[in-house]
Amino acid sequence: MTRPWDLLVVGGGSAGLVAAYTAAELGARVVLVERHRTGGDCLWTGCVPSKALLSAADTVDRVRRARAFATIGEPEVDFSGVMRHVRSAIATIEPVDSVEALQAAGVTVLLGEAVVTGPSTVTVDGVGQHFQQAMIATGAAPLVPDVPGLADVEALTSETLWDLEQLPERLLVIGGGPVGCEMAQAFARLGSSVTLIEAARRLLPREDPDAAAIVASALRRDGVDVRLARRAVKVVGDPSGGGALLGTGSHEASVGFDAVLVATGRVARTRGLGLDRAGVSLTPSGAVKVDRYLRTSNPRIWAAGDVTPFPHLTHLASQHAGLATVNALLGTRRAVDSAAVPRVVYTDPEVASVGRPTWSSTPGDPPRTITRHHDHVDRAVAEGRTDGFSRLALTGNGSRIVGATLVGPRAGESIAEMTLAVRRRMRVTDLAATIHAYPTYADGPWNAAVDEVRRRLAHPLAQRAVGGLLAGRRTWLGRSSA
Repeated sequence: MTRPWDLLVVGGGSAGLVAAYTAAELGARVVLVERHRTGGDCLWTGCVPSKALLSAADTVDRVRRARAFATIGEPEVDFSGVMRHVRSAIATIEPVDSVEALQAAGVTVLLGEAVVTGPSTVTVDGVGQHFQQAMIATGAAPLVPDVPGLADVEALTSETLWDLEQLPERLLVIGGGPVGCEMAQAFARLGSSVTLIEAARRLLPREDPDAAAIVASALRRDGVDVRLARRAVKVVGDPSGGGALLGTGSHEASVGFDAVLVATGRVARTRGLGLDRAGVSLTPSGAVKVDRYLRTSNPRIWAAGDVTPFPHLTHLASQHAGLATVNALLGTRRAVDSAAVPRVVYTDPEVASVGRPTWSSTPGDPPRTITRHHDHVDRAVAEGRTDGFSRLALTGNGSRIVGATLVGPRAGESIAEMTLAVRRRMRVTDLAATIHAYPTYADGPWNAAVDEVRRRLAHPLAQRAVGGLLAGRRTWLGRSSA
């Protein structure tokens, strides 16, 4: 029998790659098993291609907006050129995540299907492998709702969207979460007639309602037909197009399409792994249960990334994978910290959030917040982009920053400072006292903090204290001059 691997990693996406590289850096004997291609959803079907598509759509939109300052006709979109740009971005980043890069770092790579056969064994395409510790990092797959007729039209998902060769004339997007909103706006800007339906009464249910309302308005300005509190109850057609019956309560409507994009969430990839043979427990939705150290119910097996119940975020998957690998190999017990995990919706304007919510999901229990609307942020005024805001959530006494929501261009960049503020439990006065370059969108949260400090100074008790101090100083100065 061959010597067991110190760490066997199943899955070559963001979490799996970080786990394998970390183990190799620690000097462990590590093998990574990948059934398809290394790089995972982020590289091939998620973060990289979607942001490349959004960039192309934004460029087209900027050309349209330039007509306010120059004589420019309606841009003619070359969709094949757009997709070349998407594929070029993937190709540029792919070598970093490649099998060759892993092998150069000391990681053994096995391409094949991993199936767990026992508490410390798996097979890879039928060949047995033993491990001391294992990491499950198989990610998640798009969740397709059970709508009659949907399968007949071969609906697109975030995985298959990138196979498009022609721009759909009419696109129906099902789901108003981050992916649905981002893709609806992008395809509308590229020239599709887009209808977006969401079963909830607002878009982006995880985000601040004020932020969701701004995104809904932005999508409508770009020509997206946003229909809330609507769900597809039936789809009729074939891969070349058709129509969907939308229903809610007693009202029904229909919408035609040439393509359908389903963006209704994701489900953990655990089916067929055989985790039950190793005593690994799953949640009712099929995700791998983990404790605060990312260990499963089998003490030899750990999990990280989208296969766990934690939010499906690439940066969180990477951080958790590194933490879990160190715990697994060194026997440490470092716990996950979810207090300061940023997330970004890459619509235009962007929505970025971190920490505690800046809104209340329970009537009558609003959080303590301060807000600076961007019609009072000079960079936003200069660019004509004043529809956003910066909102900070504070502790009960208002002294420390515990959360933030930023809405505006490049909010995903500005949220980095707020993530540090939340993680380090910075005081409002710390942020207000930090010099910021002017003018930037980062002025938004900074100005919100300055407003709070000024509000405190205007409090009658503070006014009386300052007044007493100044009166005493005047008296002292008068005596000194005499």
